[in-house]
Amino acid sequence: GVLRGSATYLDIFVSFRIHEEGKDSIPEHPYLYETDVEICLVGGSCKSPTETFWNGSSAVYILQKATHSEESDSMEESNTDDAVYASELLPKETPGPLALSVQRAKQLISLYTMVQNPNVTHVEISDLAVLPPLWIRCDGSDPEHTCWIGAEPLRAGNKTTGINIYLVSCDGPTADKTCFANLEELKMEHKIRHHSSTVTTKGFAQYELIRAAAVEDTIAESGSNIYVDITWNNVDKILETPPLIAAATLNIALESGDPRSPVFQLHRELQFLLALAEGLKTGVTEWPEPLESESAVELVQEFLTDLKKKLDGDCVSGNKNETEKIKCDTAAVDNCIKSIFSERGDLDFAEQLWCKMKSKCVSSYQELIDCFTLIIKSLERGEIQPWIHQGSSSFLSKLIQQSYHGKMEVVSLSGITPIQMLLEIGLDKIKKDYISFFIGKSRSSLLFQDYFISTSVDLQEQVHRVQKLHHVLEIMVSCTVLLQFRHENLFPLTQICMKYYKENPLNEKHVFQLPIRPVLVKKFCQNDNPEIWKVEISSGHGQKEVKTTWQVSTNPPVEHVTSNNSGLFSDSTVNGSSEERLYFITMTKSSQVHFT
Repeated sequence: GVLRGSATYLDIFVSFRIHEEGKDSIPEHPYLYETDVEICLVGGSCKSPTETFWNGSSAVYILQKATHSEESDSMEESNTDDAVYASELLPKETPGPLALSVQRAKQLISLYTMVQNPNVTHVEISDLAVLPPLWIRCDGSDPEHTCWIGAEPLRAGNKTTGINIYLVSCDGPTADKTCFANLEELKMEHKIRHHSSTVTTKGFAQYELIRAAAVEDTIAESGSNIYVDITWNNVDKILETPPLIAAATLNIALESGDPRSPVFQLHRELQFLLALAEGLKTGVTEWPEPLESESAVELVQEFLTDLKKKLDGDCVSGNKNETEKIKCDTAAVDNCIKSIFSERGDLDFAEQLWCKMKSKCVSSYQELIDCFTLIIKSLERGEIQPWIHQGSSSFLSKLIQQSYHGKMEVVSLSGITPIQMLLEIGLDKIKKDYISFFIGKSRSSLLFQDYFISTSVDLQEQVHRVQKLHHVLEIMVSCTVLLQFRHENLFPLTQICMKYYKENPLNEKHVFQLPIRPVLVKKFCQNDNPEIWKVEISSGHGQKEVKTTWQVSTNPPVEHVTSNNSGLFSDSTVNGSSEERLYFITMTKSSQVHFT
């Protein structure tokens, strides 16, 4: 019969009961059923392998072929010779997930269905909670190339009234669009299979707007990605361009530090701050190699000499050319971003000093001490009376304020003091840079700004918050350059990012989402082929709703089945065009089993 060997309904229930044993935690290791099946419970923050073709419960059972270790027997007599290849000593690659035969998967689906059927009275299951959905990896060996079979309980309160059965098949990749399905034929097939007189259609398309290229000579790839998900009703044809009345969501996952970013120099400035902060914690500071022909001491001496000459002139030191040089050095923005990240023209003495001493110049702890020694002596002698911003919180700013009254406290430039002084003036300066952008350009609420610029927390936390602020800045700049975002889009996006970062630690893998009007990404949808395009055909209502989904995607939707036409990956084209994209075709069909 359906049950294998001595297996009983209760055996199956015990296997699936792993979910009930720890409702608040996901088991770390697979549960072995019989000798050939692994049962994994996937949920929480874990990425589900079915998410590319199924949107459902947050927790699912994944069943796959059990992996068995067969290497131990061959390792017994390997010590008789010293000539052992190094490769034999290296750990073997962990195999990917393995698939079961379609026949075995159907048996397991039947067992899962029976376990939850309240009409099977000789099994004590009256107190069972509804189990999570179950998905089984299949090897695609049948004529339909079935790669997944799934089962999802139909619920009425705490009871199971039936099961949704899903069959997922996959073909490709192929660049030949003539083998794509015809929408009218798909609709007719659905009507016949489900005895439906009418069907509705819903479209989905995903367009990738920007993705960082793989790092040269490495396999590693940046996690930066900006893409848009678009949904609409009433699909007319396969691969149609989404209408402008569709609903669109922008998804942004951005890693800071891309050398191509217009604010890359600001990122480098932040990295120097982070190095200083790390030095305070560990007592060891990694100083960069000097990139200037002049030393930091020479640059600071020239700066102080210029201030002495200007003492009886304008209180803001420096001539116009020098000020322009500092401003450009500070912002380091290219032409395309100048209108976005405005260069501040109000740099005070401490901020200009930071520009002289930051990573391009200061290359040792002793050099840092020498720089601050020059400055403190000039202040003590009254040779300079520099201007600083009101409210500056750095120790150097306090010394400057004391110098106005001709009395300064004694400073011991030893230990971590010089590093802390440099870190403080850098923090002051970079905070003002970012706030100038967020208030001036995106007009962000001070409700969140206070959190990011607060001086009531220790220096390490201040640096961490500025790091968050920089990540938000990178997101804003990318959207402004790529999508020409204006205030009506920048403002809500800034609020979303800042709200997240007020409540969470830095996470550059987090995907920020913003509802937008499709017209903003119109050029991408019209000029580019989608990464994913699918149509969902449905009939029935409520729990009796059944669906057929046809989808194409540039990435394989299944990790456990090799492609049917793997040769198409190597420069295969259609009609001689090198721009044709390779697509995987995925079909998902659903049916229902009712218990009552």
